[in-house]
Amino acid sequence: MKSVANPDVITGITHLQKAIHARGVDPLVLELVHLRASQINGCSPCVFAGVQTAKKHGETEERLHSVVAWRETPFFTEEERAALALAEAATRIQDGAPGVTDEIWDAAATHFGEKQTSAIILEIAITNFFNRINHTIREPAGKAW
Repeated sequence: MKSVANPDVITGITHLQKAIHARGVDPLVLELVHLRASQINGCSPCVFAGVQTAKKHGETEERLHSVVAWRETPFFTEEERAALALAEAATRIQDGAPGVTDEIWDAAATHFGEKQTSAIILEIAITNFFNRINHTIREPAGKAW
């Protein structure tokens, strides 16, 4: 498969990522959101990259192995749980799931301000964007971008 890289797109994505990270959300929370959405979508290169980046931010193996089952583990804070729930609800729109319910939205709003919530939503969206591109071009896990 050929690369879909385009300098204008790369510049736009870089600006978007800078804006996301400038909104005051703990980078580790953003990585957990990225990882969970990528797990749901089965995007091996994004799961691989998400684990590597989370480790650089000090994430533990125990928690990384538990992201897929975050509801059943004691390893995540209420803030992280709210972000993970939002990531799942916004990502699983094709499953017939109810989407982002009032309960999920309210939990996120309890832990994050408007700017932070918008950053998390954008992180979910850009992750889903990359997941779909990687699936389409059959990007392998572990390849350096």
